[in-house]
Amino acid sequence: MAAAAAVADRVVGNLRRLDGPPRIPGLDLARGLAVIGMLAAHLFTLPEIDWTDPVTWGGIVGGRSSILFATLAGVSISIVTAGPRAPRAPGRWLAWRALVLWVIGIALILTGVPVYVILPAYAILFAAAIPFVRVRTATLWVWAVAVALIVPWLLPPIEAAPFWDTAPGEAVFLLTGWAYPAPLWLAFLLAGMAVGRLDLARAGVLWVTAGAGLVTAAVAETLAVVVPAPDGYLGQVWRASGHSGGILEVWGSGGFAIAIIALCVLLCRTILRAVVLPIRTLGAMPLTAYSAQIVVWAVWALIALGTTSDLFGFRALNPFWPMTLGIIAACFAWALLLGRGPLERLVDTVSRPRADRLAR
Repeated sequence: MAAAAAVADRVVGNLRRLDGPPRIPGLDLARGLAVIGMLAAHLFTLPEIDWTDPVTWGGIVGGRSSILFATLAGVSISIVTAGPRAPRAPGRWLAWRALVLWVIGIALILTGVPVYVILPAYAILFAAAIPFVRVRTATLWVWAVAVALIVPWLLPPIEAAPFWDTAPGEAVFLLTGWAYPAPLWLAFLLAGMAVGRLDLARAGVLWVTAGAGLVTAAVAETLAVVVPAPDGYLGQVWRASGHSGGILEVWGSGGFAIAIIALCVLLCRTILRAVVLPIRTLGAMPLTAYSAQIVVWAVWALIALGTTSDLFGFRALNPFWPMTLGIIAACFAWALLLGRGPLERLVDTVSRPRADRLAR
């Protein structure tokens, strides 16, 4: 009886941690949706989205899920560095987190699973955020807009460089996560940091934010249809397709991410936050969940196929639902019984004490 009571107390305490301040349940929901979207992008062969054809709408997760992930990283940085438990030296805290994320990312790449691991790019973005932690919110928006307008013009010649076809180029591509080019993705991180500065406790602020994001996304998607990308360099700059790095993708997917974040926070202000609790627990430990899918993939593929590198062979095993439901169930059980995710706990254990000690 005493053991059962202790377990019940632990579960109640962990539920309170997920529901109460300083945690914002809607952000966990948005992170959970981002993880599920990235699982879908990895485990399905997705069609190019055509808004006039509902059959292709599943392609919405292509590119957008990872951009939502990056935008949420910016939101989290602003909340953590400005909150009552903020690290004494936020720059050093970010630097240590970046290092640990990069190491975890390289370890996942070494599994040979044929996906572009986002964590090295994520690590670079955390390091790049350091100079922006103390700047004004308006300045964050200016920088985010400037990056979103300028960098798409610079990417095509950079990515066309012969260097990428060499062995060192391939290594740099993997070690920097260039599938998610940090110079461009800084726009999403900075926009997220600006959103994190908003008063997310006010419904009016959330509705305006959601509306602005949806309008931005709608305008970009409409322009993609009305003004198709031409051939050549201008077409590369103008593209809207997932992972293209074009202006329309940046603005369309960036606006979509901001809208989803605001709408998730609004939804979790209602009783529905209890209904989506399993997805919220997934989003409360996104690093653990993301890493788990790579590890599970590697083990499953090695047993079933004899190799971890056969993408289409693994997709033919129809792994999405077993992996997704299994990871959600595991995160749900871990969150209720043990609290914080294991990798989240590891990253915080490594980064916070070092940042605080160096600040003394």
